[in-house]
Amino acid sequence: MSTLRIPIGPNDHVQGNPETARIVLVEYGDYQCPYCGHAFPLVRQFVKENQDDVAFVFRNFPLTDAHEYAMAAATVAEAAGKQGKFWEMHDLIYDNQNILNEALLNECVKVLKLDVNKIENEINTEELQNKIEADFEGGVRSGVNGTPSFFVNGQKWEDYDGTYDSFIDLIS
Repeated sequence: MSTLRIPIGPNDHVQGNPETARIVLVEYGDYQCPYCGHAFPLVRQFVKENQDDVAFVFRNFPLTDAHEYAMAAATVAEAAGKQGKFWEMHDLIYDNQNILNEALLNECVKVLKLDVNKIENEINTEELQNKIEADFEGGVRSGVNGTPSFFVNGQKWEDYDGTYDSFIDLIS
């Protein structure tokens, strides 16, 4: 069984408290991956309904060979994070995944009332590109070979079957 090689740290986007949560769920995801898009509302519901018991971490794993806008989406989400709106951008991209393209990403920036100039400057910074690359490399080192890939309390979770019930089984 694969283990999470990169511990949760200050560069991660985290919902909940991984120090006190019974379940720490780490997702390696790609914003354009249809399977990630399918998992998104399930994860969101699971985290919301179990917020005292679950901490959720999202890490970028853009499959750039398969998904034209995966890297751009990851970059804009990270840039939004610099303005304190990573999760809002994360959710907005997934909610509109079926129409993901550059125009949608620009519209998301407007909808979230982000500073467009800061976003444009951030998306080209080495820091931001290195963060996405570090997420990806950490996934590879942890045995990620597709998306979404989940880790539960540091162990790769192989029982996700695309249903909400598989998440419920984690907490029961």
